[in-house]
Amino acid sequence: MIHPELRKKQRILFGLLLVLTLCTIVVSMGLGYSSLSYDRLLPVLFGQGTFKEEFVLFSVRLPRMIITLLAGIALALSGAILQGVTRNDLADPGILGVNAGAGVAIAIFFLYFPLDAGSFVYLIPVCGFAGAMLTAFLTYMLAHEKHHGLQPNRYTLVGVGFAMALSGLMVVLISSAEREKVDFIAKWLAGNIWGTDWPFIWALLPWLLILVPFSLYKAHTLNLLALHEPVTIGIGVKVEKERITLIATAVALAASAVSVTGGIAFIGLMAPHIAKALVGPRHQLFMPIAMLIGGWLLLTADTIGRQLVDPDGLPAGIMVAWIGAPYFVYLLLRK
Repeated sequence: MIHPELRKKQRILFGLLLVLTLCTIVVSMGLGYSSLSYDRLLPVLFGQGTFKEEFVLFSVRLPRMIITLLAGIALALSGAILQGVTRNDLADPGILGVNAGAGVAIAIFFLYFPLDAGSFVYLIPVCGFAGAMLTAFLTYMLAHEKHHGLQPNRYTLVGVGFAMALSGLMVVLISSAEREKVDFIAKWLAGNIWGTDWPFIWALLPWLLILVPFSLYKAHTLNLLALHEPVTIGIGVKVEKERITLIATAVALAASAVSVTGGIAFIGLMAPHIAKALVGPRHQLFMPIAMLIGGWLLLTADTIGRQLVDPDGLPAGIMVAWIGAPYFVYLLLRK
């Protein structure tokens, strides 16, 4: 049973983070290469703006902000699940090679298959999921011992190895590709938010509408998996089945996000840790908080990056890495 005070604290923090996210969205609406004054935001939102104002807000700014928010939520939840399943605080879809697996699959699809503009948007998450799932499966098999189950430390090391190997494969794939296609892959690798139109939102949203409620439903199972394995088995949990189901869920969340945002790491590492520090390690408490933190972090990183270099700005993946890499080193030294 969760103490009522912790529940109350969670609701207060959730509300504060929601307000912070909304404030960041409002600030982000007015910032960019084409400025939009804040006193014009409400008239434009209610259809009383000029063609230029409505184009900037509805065709450029809002889709990008919604994409970054949804992707940050998906990556944070994916990281929380992977940390719970592996019992490893360093687990993250970027560090464990999940993002790299999705990237290689997307690169192969983009470079070597004929593209139809109508289906491309919806096939990209599917291709990303297939590549990420294959990587996660191979990582799991290599980190699994027959009589001892999944070895968390080995899982992390194998995942890092796969991430490096797949990054090398990506370089080989693009070395002989056409210039414009190489530019796209390079931007994807840097974590550039490239899917910035409404169809990308409709491609990403169904994944989240299914996987987010399912992940929250499995929060109690994640609590049990955090116990010692003999205890978990004694309680009656089918450990291997639950691990495979949850890893597949985490992979699907990460793949759907990076398919439209590019290779963004560290969101899945930082957001769960910050949430645990605020409300404790119970998954029912910290997972909703981690989702909002992840969405806000990616939205803030993209907003700041857009202001630093004109006209395209710095990729959100680079901005997040500047924060996440030192945090990863801190966690590594602490553990």
